[in-house]
Amino acid sequence: MTDIAIAKGTRPRGRKPDKSVGKSTKGQASKAPQPRNARLLPAARKKLIVEEAIKYFAEVGFDAGTRPLAVRLGITQPLIFRYFPNKDDLVQAVYNEVFLSRWRIEWERLLEDRSRPLRARLIEFYTAYTEIIFNSKWMRIFLFAGLRGLDLNRWYINFAEERIHRRVCREIRAEKGLKQSGPITAEELEVYWTFHGGIFYYGVRRYAYGVPVHLDLPSYIEANVDALLNTVPAAAGPRQK
Repeated sequence: MTDIAIAKGTRPRGRKPDKSVGKSTKGQASKAPQPRNARLLPAARKKLIVEEAIKYFAEVGFDAGTRPLAVRLGITQPLIFRYFPNKDDLVQAVYNEVFLSRWRIEWERLLEDRSRPLRARLIEFYTAYTEIIFNSKWMRIFLFAGLRGLDLNRWYINFAEERIHRRVCREIRAEKGLKQSGPITAEELEVYWTFHGGIFYYGVRRYAYGVPVHLDLPSYIEANVDALLNTVPAAAGPRQK
């Protein structure tokens, strides 16, 4: 159900205005507050709710209720539930917008492009990836969700492991001439998590905690890529014969 905007009519000529119109009666409010952006179409309204929810949850965390969010939006709480039947649905929409919608499928092709050195691919990927995740809203939502024990973080960790970690571990094997067959080992994954987590925590320090960092981001990415490429082969196993 969309918001309803009530247009003001005009008084026919020659007739006196009804002075009772607009007056409050006993036990009734004189005028109900009108929501902001009352004429928005449903799709635009839904998008606005998600955008404000991202800012809201990034500021106060996921324990907060939807009533203050409705106040911020200038709408009623039931209107939020008209678009999102419960809070979990709204949280899922926030997750989709902040995390999944910003993933670029071309990044997967970049990581697997063996016509280029892996070092160059990783530097290009993490330069682009950090442009997406290195902002206060992304960082704070991720951290608040983890503290709240929401599935959001587990979804994203599984997503990152499949789309990034295992893919890069296979590319390291190919680049270093290591044995290609067999599943990615626990050692390979944990070494890669150390690398990936280090880059993530660089963003946490800078954008969530607001503390100084010791290297500019491009230099940090390059130094960590070099450390990764020197470490993972030892965890991956013997070279091909």
